[in-house]
Amino acid sequence: MLILVDENMPYVEPLFADLGEIVAVNGRSLTPEQVKDADILLVRSVTRVDAALLAQNSRLKFVGSATIGTDHIDLDYLASRAIPFANAPGCNAIAVGEFAFIAMLELAQRFGETLKHKTVGIVGAGNTGTAVANCLKAYGVRVLLCDPLLAQSGDEREFIGLDELLTEADVISLHVPIIKTGEHKTHYLFDEARLKCLKPGAWLLNCCRGEVIDNRALIRVKQQRQDLKLVLDVWEGEPRPMAELVPLVEFATPHIAGYSLEGKARGTFMLYQRLCQLLNLAADKSLGKLLPSFAVDSLALTAMPDERGLLQLARLVYDLRDDDELFRKHFADEQGFDQMRKNHRHRREFSALTLVYQGQSEVDWLFKLGFSGVGR
Repeated sequence: MLILVDENMPYVEPLFADLGEIVAVNGRSLTPEQVKDADILLVRSVTRVDAALLAQNSRLKFVGSATIGTDHIDLDYLASRAIPFANAPGCNAIAVGEFAFIAMLELAQRFGETLKHKTVGIVGAGNTGTAVANCLKAYGVRVLLCDPLLAQSGDEREFIGLDELLTEADVISLHVPIIKTGEHKTHYLFDEARLKCLKPGAWLLNCCRGEVIDNRALIRVKQQRQDLKLVLDVWEGEPRPMAELVPLVEFATPHIAGYSLEGKARGTFMLYQRLCQLLNLAADKSLGKLLPSFAVDSLALTAMPDERGLLQLARLVYDLRDDDELFRKHFADEQGFDQMRKNHRHRREFSALTLVYQGQSEVDWLFKLGFSGVGR
């Protein structure tokens, strides 16, 4: 069995080697000729899987995408050929949630503000939006949710409309799928008019899809309003962001908000489990055994951290400033965007760090944030 896999998908060898021959390919430049003999196709969001890509293949048994979204997959076409498909919803939700939370802590530190005193509006309350909300609520931040689809589906959480959110939220974090038409269109959800409605001094974070914000309009608005603070992990026109936008952004990264070792392993592992199910095989591999030990075994706390101290703890796990610096150096390079994504290997989630605290103060909030060891 030939397993064709994106070269940037981690942990494929230990999980899939027993199931067939693994061939790694460049996902962004994948051709029908390369795919024609594949029995299994494992991709990421950079690969468009449709009739054109699969035109020469008559033997495909399974397509898996180690992603939350499926907008790069022609699901109707796969269904028409009875090709099973699986993705990995929620695999990187914790990573995205922690990324957004850390970015907010970094903004607060840089501009001498306090995150805990702000109201954060989350647009899109699915897996990743909920993960952000969980971090913020654990820390005691007021959170507003906007998600009309979930509101209509009977989700019991309290939701508000986007216009109301814009008037109340000091911080807005975007976590919606890209929807190009219809009542709940998200393509250019934040156009020039909506960007101009942001509160004075607002922070805007985008960790979902670049085209949710009209990037050209964002340039114009930001040039007029220096009070706005931006964190962009996703960009219109990836892998070539608008060069004039990058200097206007406080923290800039190459679509890696979900790129924790835990999240990447989780995504590949979910596809492994699904394929084993389809093949009626026992999924006898363990997710925990894939991950390396963390550089810091444990950390003793002598006092409960304030906001500055919390950021210092977070930086032990992931220092956003490093990726921001790297992005500014290389985003304009030929293949720079993709190379930064390909080589992004070091990031961990809060759970990798074990905290030891012997005092009497309340520590449950640190445990709820995701750190290990505390509150137990």
